[in-house]
Amino acid sequence: MKAFLINVKNCVGCHDCQIGCKDEHCGNDWGEYAAPQPEVGQFWCKVNQYERGHKPHVKVSYVPTMCNHCGNAPCMAVAKDGAVYRREDGLVLIDPAKAKGQRQIVDACPYHAVYWNEELNIPQKCTGCAHLLDGDEPIKVPRCVDNCHVDVILFGEEEELGLDGTEEVLHPEYGTKPRVFYRGLPKKFIAGTVFDPAEDEIVEGATVTAAGEAGTYFATTDSWGDFWLRDLPDADWTVTIEAGGKKKTIQTSTVSEDKGLGDIALV
Repeated sequence: MKAFLINVKNCVGCHDCQIGCKDEHCGNDWGEYAAPQPEVGQFWCKVNQYERGHKPHVKVSYVPTMCNHCGNAPCMAVAKDGAVYRREDGLVLIDPAKAKGQRQIVDACPYHAVYWNEELNIPQKCTGCAHLLDGDEPIKVPRCVDNCHVDVILFGEEEELGLDGTEEVLHPEYGTKPRVFYRGLPKKFIAGTVFDPAEDEIVEGATVTAAGEAGTYFATTDSWGDFWLRDLPDADWTVTIEAGGKKKTIQTSTVSEDKGLGDIALV
């Protein structure tokens, strides 16, 4: 069974995958695989950008997304006359002819990965570039994969992608059994800059501990006085900073967002 594997930590936000998808499908009619994608309004492959934290402790994460070609696809469940079907290789496709007028296919997708083409009166989405897989073109992988120059997006047989113990999916609570897997999805962080107001200087080498019901995490301030507690669960935390016999305790939370604590006076 075919699957996608996306390594988020390698993504630099170049949008080459998104551009390649548009280039492959805008203005091109691939017959039973897909009608032409509109030039605006649809992104069958889309790079979402997330700004995280609070200045000056900010990170930007990029997460490429597409149709998940779900093993338990809601769009298939609501489609009439076999308008949405699963191929033997696992890709889920929309038949452009049979799906005409079936707007419920768009509404059924919890990931908002199915789009409505107003002009053609059909739902549309990522096909996994099945026309390339089946055809005699030199490119034998989806265009998003071929366009990615840092190997963020991989595509192939599930057992060949090495997913054991590493697979993550978007919104597992939906229960759709996605076939797009992720590595390195952004997890929360707490960051700050520690300084000594008496010395009017940053504090290097301070020990920083975040403790809570979800565990205990450690960091040390660097030569700029900065610390980064990374890959934290969504939880409430007691952050303790210690150096030179001085100690500071801060209550904070990563339940809803990453936390940039700004400048922290150690007194």
